[in-house]
Amino acid sequence: MTSTFLPDKRTGPGVDLPPPSAAAARGRARRRVFHWLTAVGFQLPALVLFIVLVLLPILFALYAAFFRWGGFGMPSDYIGTENFTRAFDDPVFLGDLWRCLVLVVLSLALQLPFALAMAVLLNQRFRGRAVYRMLFFAPYVLSEAITGVLFSMIFAPGDGLADQILGSVGLDGIGGEWFADPSMVMATLFLVMTWKYFGFHMMLYLAGLQSIPKELTEAALIDGANAWQRFRSVTLPLLAPTLRISVFLSVIGAIQLFDLVWVVTQGGPDHHSETMAVTMFQFGFKRYQVGYASAISVVMFGISLVFALAYQRFVLRRDLEGATTTMRGGGK
Repeated sequence: MTSTFLPDKRTGPGVDLPPPSAAAARGRARRRVFHWLTAVGFQLPALVLFIVLVLLPILFALYAAFFRWGGFGMPSDYIGTENFTRAFDDPVFLGDLWRCLVLVVLSLALQLPFALAMAVLLNQRFRGRAVYRMLFFAPYVLSEAITGVLFSMIFAPGDGLADQILGSVGLDGIGGEWFADPSMVMATLFLVMTWKYFGFHMMLYLAGLQSIPKELTEAALIDGANAWQRFRSVTLPLLAPTLRISVFLSVIGAIQLFDLVWVVTQGGPDHHSETMAVTMFQFGFKRYQVGYASAISVVMFGISLVFALAYQRFVLRRDLEGATTTMRGGGK
């Protein structure tokens, strides 16, 4: 029986193929140019928006930080690094840095573990868990302005819901001026932040938990591991990439915290709840010291950038390398 697939006599050893024609080469060049222009066309709108709304404001803020400028006209009174020196000599701004660190530590030590515990609980099978998930995630959907107004009424001195509940159980001495007492304002503010944002991290952890193969936990159960051992040795290591992303978002959010604080306390009493963003807003839009406010914004940007680069370099490196390897492997 003869084969229907015969070798091409034109492609044997020692037989040279004719060079591609000039028309074919021009056609391939036109296709490459067309593909390149198509890619540029799709990316150009986003690139223009990024340059106009992100890159140019950052560069202009860096430029204005070296001037004594009230926000009208173009900056002309050059003062060098005086605004930066003023910022790091200002007790209010140094207090902002300290309060930022306190919020970061409290978020990592209390808010995220609480969100993880709720995610592990709501990952179990029981009646009504979808309702609980919705209820716990609902505060994150509310805007910061609505949340601030709501808790301003809840923690209103005397007739607020919090004081009424404490008074009904005989603990009226604990309540009082929640946002007006310098010793209580940060704790109360952190309580509001936890109520507002823990649902977002809880949903992140739930997504990560549901991506863990059940076979692994079942195998650990067969091997005799108890619930804590299964969580520590199986669940937690596999959830580590999600935890690292959650920590990153929490720290960046604490550095840039503004709207919730502004609605609830406006930085009071006596700057005890002020953040870097609130101080920047106060000087930029209330006192018209835009040059100094620009210096504060540059410091905020620098802190966020250094943290992001260091976190990516030392913490997210393994996750990013794994993603790159997977993408390369998928393209083969």
